[in-house]
Amino acid sequence: MARVAYNQKDIDLIARMVRAEAEGEGRLGMLMVGNVIVNRAKADCLDFEDVRSIREVIFQVQGGNFAFEAVQKGNLFYRPAREVEKRIARQVVKYWRQHPSKFALWYFNPYGECPPSWYGQPLTGQYKQHCYYEPVANTCESAYRY
Repeated sequence: MARVAYNQKDIDLIARMVRAEAEGEGRLGMLMVGNVIVNRAKADCLDFEDVRSIREVIFQVQGGNFAFEAVQKGNLFYRPAREVEKRIARQVVKYWRQHPSKFALWYFNPYGECPPSWYGQPLTGQYKQHCYYEPVANTCESAYRY
């Protein structure tokens, strides 16, 4: 059973997003970014209470702007997805989860070291250039469901 409901358009969206956000970090980096997308669709808390689908996650607006930089800027996000990214997208919607993105709802690529918290959420770890953050304990139980 899949972790989240999806269709082929969702696979294409995730694939384009992982390519735009983490292509330079290789397969594992793209899997981690994809995992955060799925986690946001599963979480029913904090910034993601009314976000239930992959499309809603990717095109979510926060603070008057798209939540993901790749969608804001658009130049990389609107490239077609390749088969390698589509395989990654299928993996994350079906079963893939790994630390530090296992329960993460946020990631970002800082210019320096990862701060210990980001908007009050604790750092779970770093993979290459991306820092991953999960919700503060006992604030988002749905983020920890499979």
